Amino acid sequence: MNSGMSVKYQDYYEALGVTRSASTDEIQRAYRGLARKYHPDVNKAADAAEKFNRISEAYEVLKDADKRKQYDTLGPNWNAGQDFRAPPGFEDFQFTFRGKGTGNSGFSFSPDGFSDFFEMMFGQGPHHGNPNGAGPASESPFVGARPKAGAADMQSFLSVTVREALTGVSKNISVKRDAGIQKQTPLEVKIPAGVTHGSKIRLRGQGRNGGDLILTIQITPDSDFSVDGHDVTTELRLSPWEAALGTTVAVATLEDHVELNIPPGTTSGRRLRLRGRGLPKSQDPHRGDLFVRIQIVVPKKLTAIERKIYERMKEESKFNPRDIKRK
Repeated sequence: MNSGMSVKYQDYYEALGVTRSASTDEIQRAYRGLARKYHPDVNKAADAAEKFNRISEAYEVLKDADKRKQYDTLGPNWNAGQDFRAPPGFEDFQFTFRGKGTGNSGFSFSPDGFSDFFEMMFGQGPHHGNPNGAGPASESPFVGARPKAGAADMQSFLSVTVREALTGVSKNISVKRDAGIQKQTPLEVKIPAGVTHGSKIRLRGQGRNGGDLILTIQITPDSDFSVDGHDVTTELRLSPWEAALGTTVAVATLEDHVELNIPPGTTSGRRLRLRGRGLPKSQDPHRGDLFVRIQIVVPKKLTAIERKIYERMKEESKFNPRDIKRK
């Protein structure tokens, strides 16, 4: 891509529905919610895959401190779709391509790719960043050396579930390497156990003109588990009396259920750790941890007896939560 040409500006903050001052946690929460809504495996609307890719591209930039800093240097006075010209000094970048998920039965990757804006700002062709041609993708342990000179890499996202990341999985995809050729090449991708969100897998020779296809793994947001590296978090709801008195509750892990002891006086928001119940680590016999985050749920409606019990507790108890100093 010629740095002198104009492209359409992409407002990544608008894509995720967050402010420019949003924290990393806020950006992650926004992405998870939108990804659940528009993931092509769930949402069958005609524009769902396009929206999912735009959300994924925005998250790819804003979750990365360096990319976000580079993006923010452009300033806030831009509107999505507005013509944008690269700042002076940008090199000519190769095109990279983004895929569209179509469920576990297969994925299709075509040259509509990352937005031209993304390529202009963060292109990973051989002239960008590293003079030896090893772009940012080569930093991943799943990615080896660059392909031969003159070849063009293709890039895309590939979604896996939390449990697929636990065990490893094979995915069938199809690749369309040239915009002028309709034929797609079927491929089987073996995803090893222990991949994390953002891991990259290189398929040598499967890109454009003999280049490589680089797949960035995205762990699909799950209704039961959230992932942070190799650690996994799940939520456990407790009644006020369970939290106050302590109890034993069956908690779902990635593989089975375990009995978890809840100590008396457990507060909402507390995290209990189950060691070694997270995702496996590559070339490491150990696994990450499973964190159980406590949420205390108060009944919305009370029976007459329950109300009397609460009123008696109100009269008898000297406990005042507002007397507790915040940490």
